[in-house]
Amino acid sequence: MILISSLLIPLLVLFVVFYGIVKKVNVYDVFIEGAKEGLEIGISMFPYMLGMILGINVLLKSNFLNLIFGILKPIFDLLNVPIDVLPLALLRPVSGSAALSILNNILSTLGPDSFAGRLASTLMGSTDTTIYILTLYFGTVGIKKIRYSLWAGLIADLAGIIASIIIVTLVF
Repeated sequence: MILISSLLIPLLVLFVVFYGIVKKVNVYDVFIEGAKEGLEIGISMFPYMLGMILGINVLLKSNFLNLIFGILKPIFDLLNVPIDVLPLALLRPVSGSAALSILNNILSTLGPDSFAGRLASTLMGSTDTTIYILTLYFGTVGIKKIRYSLWAGLIADLAGIIASIIIVTLVF
């Protein structure tokens, strides 16, 4: 099995090269053109990525999240949902890496088999980085009207959060 997985990518590359040769395509020139286009796309995405990183850092460093946690803690306590998953639920639509860091913290401190660990894992898989996706991809291709996409994505994230809480509560 290890042999197959270590040979899969080189064999795929060789297949593409030989297929290009059979179809009489100058594989090297096409590769160079693709690399140039990839670099151009990366450069055009950079300002949007920089803006997202700056916005996330301002949000994290401003203690605004602590204010939100203080407001929502009584509601979470009433629902018997650990407050530890609230940062994950709030940051998941904004940043996948920040959410992954929070998930790692929950799993390392509370354990993967704890209720919070199971809920955090389920929540992580049930939601997406909606704001990141809209900012980066829509901004890169020049789409300005994102209102309906934003609402659809955030409602889907909310549905994922609610479903995670209900399912993990019922199953565990």
